Amino acid sequence: MEELYEIKLPIFEGPLDLLLHLIKENKVDIYDIPISFITSRYLEYIGLMKELDLEIAGEFLVMAATLIQIKSRMLLPPDEEAALEQMEDPRFELVQRLLDYQTYKDASVILKEREDEWSRVFEREPLKDEEEEAAEPELYLFDVNLFDLLAAFKNILDTAPAEIGMITREALTVKDKMMHIIDMIENHDTIRFEELFKESITRVQVIVTFLALLELLRLGLARAYQEKEFGNIWVINPKKPVVEEEVKL
Repeated sequence: MEELYEIKLPIFEGPLDLLLHLIKENKVDIYDIPISFITSRYLEYIGLMKELDLEIAGEFLVMAATLIQIKSRMLLPPDEEAALEQMEDPRFELVQRLLDYQTYKDASVILKEREDEWSRVFEREPLKDEEEEAAEPELYLFDVNLFDLLAAFKNILDTAPAEIGMITREALTVKDKMMHIIDMIENHDTIRFEELFKESITRVQVIVTFLALLELLRLGLARAYQEKEFGNIWVINPKKPVVEEEVKL
């Protein structure tokens, strides 16, 4: 019996990050969330993470149950006997959680910016080699989160042909793909996300390539950035000078 190849990777963001990502990606009014649509999209992402065999924290499943419950409550007919002021929108509590979380994220970005500013106050004089290195053009890009990567990956996966088969150690290895990606970014420094999948024709190859990229990002052997929110994603040699900008979800 063939040994299955499995890989477990941590989730870097939580369910509220995913919801904020979906709200922004689909240009949804946070105060009037189309709960049926957002629930469907949320479950799509959960299904994709399961297909990739990523460890899904229990809080993701709790949020899925919460969304389904809200959706069910909104499908119920309104209580005609209840006063108008007593008829609370089933989405109210979720919206408040999202707004509070957004405020927290914005505050963390401001604190990080201040930390970066103060870290440059007492910088030493750069050495000659460092001055030459600094003369190279820098990339002005947005940072990218896991759900941006998953969205870009889903677009590629949707175009891959369906197939029947299992990922085995003999057929494909994540380690081999990791080495291949490392060679690519060492030779070119910067590569568009889609370029990584040009040689990955089948669905299994696409999945293994993406898992290899996630592992490289986790280990710090590669970095991923976007030109702008929901724009092109670039995979970059971590030694390449980059001016980072935070994406505010």
